[in-house]
Amino acid sequence: MRIISKKTLRTFWEKNADAEQPLKAWYGKAKIAQWQKPSEIKTDYRNASFIASNRVIFNIKGNNYRLVVAINYEYMVVYIRFVGHHKDYDKIDATTI
Repeated sequence: MRIISKKTLRTFWEKNADAEQPLKAWYGKAKIAQWQKPSEIKTDYRNASFIASNRVIFNIKGNNYRLVVAINYEYMVVYIRFVGHHKDYDKIDATTI
């Protein structure tokens, strides 16, 4: 998958050092993935949640953080839409962010 943009993840882990390795692990796995449908993501990430607008929510670092992505399966592109703490996630509308 092509991931846009790693910089968003890097900016987050520079402020939250304990998120660096889990986010790098997610990025590494997602980059080599060839997800063509949600069920393929579930194979890799059983706790992933799927919502409207092709959004997928990943729990990062034992559910300490949330990562919201939008996926274009046809073009195999993952767009990072949000990464943050649960309290910040609760303030957003993950379907439109």
